[in-house]
Amino acid sequence: MAFPRRPSTVLRYVIPALLLTLTLYILAEPIDFSLVGPLLLSTPLGRWCFPSEHPIDKLIKAAEEEFATTISKETQNLADAAAAYRKRRGRHPPPGFDEWHKFAKDNKNAIIVEDFWDQIYHDLEPFWALKPAQIRRNAREFEMRIEVRDHKASTGSGWFWTQIWLDMIKTIEHLLPDMDLALNAMDEPRMVVPWEEIDRHMHKAARTRKMVDVKKVVSEFGKLPPLGQAPPEKGEAQKITWEHDKHYWLIARRGCPPTSPARKAAIVIDFNQTPAIASPFSLAHMQDGYVANYTLSTTVCHQPDLQALEGIFVEPLSVSATKSLLPIFGGSKLAVNNDILLPAPMYWNEEERFMGAEGASIPWSAKQSTAIWRGVATGGTNRPNNWRSFQRHRFVGMNNATQLSLARSSSSSQTPQPPPNFALSDKRYRHIPSPSSPAFTDWISSTTSIALTDLMCLYPDARPSCNYTAPYFTLVPAVPMAEQFRHKYLPDIDGNSFSGRYLGFLRSTSLPIKATLWREWHDARLVAWKHFVPMDSRFGDWYGVLEYFVGVGGKGGRDDVAERIAMAGREWAGKVLRREDMQVYVLRLLLEYARVVDDRREVMGWVGDLQ
Repeated sequence: MAFPRRPSTVLRYVIPALLLTLTLYILAEPIDFSLVGPLLLSTPLGRWCFPSEHPIDKLIKAAEEEFATTISKETQNLADAAAAYRKRRGRHPPPGFDEWHKFAKDNKNAIIVEDFWDQIYHDLEPFWALKPAQIRRNAREFEMRIEVRDHKASTGSGWFWTQIWLDMIKTIEHLLPDMDLALNAMDEPRMVVPWEEIDRHMHKAARTRKMVDVKKVVSEFGKLPPLGQAPPEKGEAQKITWEHDKHYWLIARRGCPPTSPARKAAIVIDFNQTPAIASPFSLAHMQDGYVANYTLSTTVCHQPDLQALEGIFVEPLSVSATKSLLPIFGGSKLAVNNDILLPAPMYWNEEERFMGAEGASIPWSAKQSTAIWRGVATGGTNRPNNWRSFQRHRFVGMNNATQLSLARSSSSSQTPQPPPNFALSDKRYRHIPSPSSPAFTDWISSTTSIALTDLMCLYPDARPSCNYTAPYFTLVPAVPMAEQFRHKYLPDIDGNSFSGRYLGFLRSTSLPIKATLWREWHDARLVAWKHFVPMDSRFGDWYGVLEYFVGVGGKGGRDDVAERIAMAGREWAGKVLRREDMQVYVLRLLLEYARVVDDRREVMGWVGDLQ
């Protein structure tokens, strides 16, 4: 008869020791897991209790699979591209699709995957529910616009954004039909149409989605009257009301479904206190404390606590919003906005202050294994009674050694006081030193260089310092983008709207760590955890992300994984985020827009491959 082998002498003593350690860990003051972790993971029980695969490992693997699936859909010829269009869009491609394809492939060597243009159809689909004549009139009467007549683009506006967009559109004007493009000159988007109305529009638009008989298809765009000549449309102008309420959450949340938490949650009106911040383990877009659904993470409807965590919702610099669905083009928007996205002006212009091209090619091995961020305290109008709800203040505070030390001292006192505007790390992150430990502050100090360069005080005479935030922040000189690329990790934090640095970060050899609520034209082309690292807008996962890549106390860290993502993002940006790709995107967008505003739109299309 065979008897089970007795456990080794080591295990006989190690297992009770482990159990005792775990008990002490639960009952006593939190200990530094970075010291205990290696001992635990070296034993069978430790490996069973704490599997070696990190949650981020799973997310990276899933991202690799997602990207492989997407890129496998690439089409190589016009017929296949048209077939993919019909399958995904439910209509024939617009007139000029053949010229668009030739422009994209022959002139620009663009990668054509039908999914890459999803944003266009998300933006334009509601307009199929409106009368074309009304859309044309709204565009023609908007205060800032670009006009295209007889393949020539022009504008009467001298605003620098309009001039940059005009420069971009002029590169494709020879392929464009007549149209008027209303442009948003503000950082903030302009439209939040109530969800109920958009839902009705989408159902109405769906009824127009059909394959018209090839023999009945109209393959040419109509023409508009010359500039300055009265159009043929009659009737009263649409009455449009512009709202200027600086409490933007009240405007934004109407873009959410009526059953959503954003519509049901109480409205926060007191911002003069430490904001309530949800745990990253309790959020629908997170998995094990890390962003698993990047698109959902940029959607505010399930995240009502963000109303007190983002400057745009608390008090934007400017507000001019409407409930009316207007054909307004802009560079970025929130998920609840209905603006039509173009590539942002600074991306097309490739300004050095945003791109830092001179330092973008520094080899990974020559960089410091640290994270750097420099910026101005933008996000809206920060005041003595609301600055605690601004995202850049929060991120800098979380990486400020002085604030962390004060929080640690408070947490060990009998009457603990929370940090002024952030929450300390969740204890469920496995290898991070406890926030109550001096090792935590030392670790943050040695791995990050994150600071404000201007507090953007409400009182201009007090700048760059500010009496109500100066006690919490030490200003430092700005660091040029090219110099920032000497660091491996580049967190990217929203300002008044989207961050204009993102494209420069992606094109560099550093690793972008992106926290945002803003949508941009290129979102469908990038895969989180494949081309960049996503971060929740509360930043509760920041310490975990930092520990995963950099390690703690010289132990752990996955430098090779960070390099792989950084290089994958750089390589991919060089293929699908070029100026050429912006031209291809905008040409397709404007061909689709020209069809939407044409009276014959339901029978218009390109069917050259079917004849």
